[in-house]
Amino acid sequence: MLTSHPEGVILAVRAQPGSKRDEIRGAQDGSLKVSVTQSPEKGKANKAIRKLLAKSLELKISQIELLAGETTTQKKFLLKNTDLETMKTKIINSGEAK
Repeated sequence: MLTSHPEGVILAVRAQPGSKRDEIRGAQDGSLKVSVTQSPEKGKANKAIRKLLAKSLELKISQIELLAGETTTQKKFLLKNTDLETMKTKIINSGEAK
């Protein structure tokens, strides 16, 4: 789910656009499952995922960059200027990794 990167940490995400609410649903198959209400058209869901990750992981939206998976449910986000241990702790402490 989390991998070190020279600029920060790579987070694997499994996106579920068009859900009833925006929420992080926990770990699933090596990814963090994230549900958002936005539809996947024109990058709306990706934008909503970045916003939700920023809020949940206490990061700025500018620190979160989509590296792969722009049009698929399997995505990789670069969380800039942070480290692996900090992100593990934030995910666990917020009760989002089950």
